[in-house]
Amino acid sequence: MPLSDFLTPEAVLPVLRANTKKQALQDLAERASALSGLPERDLFDTLLQRERLGSTGIGHGIAIPHGKLAKSPKLFGLFARLEKPIDFEALDGEPVDLIFLLIAPEAAGADHLKALARVARVLREPAITAKLRAARDADAIYAILTQTANSSNAA
Repeated sequence: MPLSDFLTPEAVLPVLRANTKKQALQDLAERASALSGLPERDLFDTLLQRERLGSTGIGHGIAIPHGKLAKSPKLFGLFARLEKPIDFEALDGEPVDLIFLLIAPEAAGADHLKALARVARVLREPAITAKLRAARDADAIYAILTQTANSSNAA
């Protein structure tokens, strides 16, 4: 499953200014709402509930906040690069600067897990995260995310 199946160029934020995890999640929910038409409050509440189960900070400066939303008609992704790293209570204790938000329909089942696994695989590659951190704009970030996913799909 390529990232382009659920990530559009408009859903890439090259600079997100947030000082806390909660503020980052609020800003992401606001942007996701504007792009997807889903209610901002529902998005934020879903993300917050998931974070209460344990941080979605997977380490090495990366977080993948995610959740299921009954009103979501399809998988929806949003990528953001933070202006400065923030504490996300990540597993390794490192601050987070790369965030990939993933929202799935309530009935997504395996597709949600496949999408989550794809995002995690792409973002666990040090060469990819280095390129994402160095990229100048949203188009470059989108190209890195989608080209990488497509080329590793073929392997």
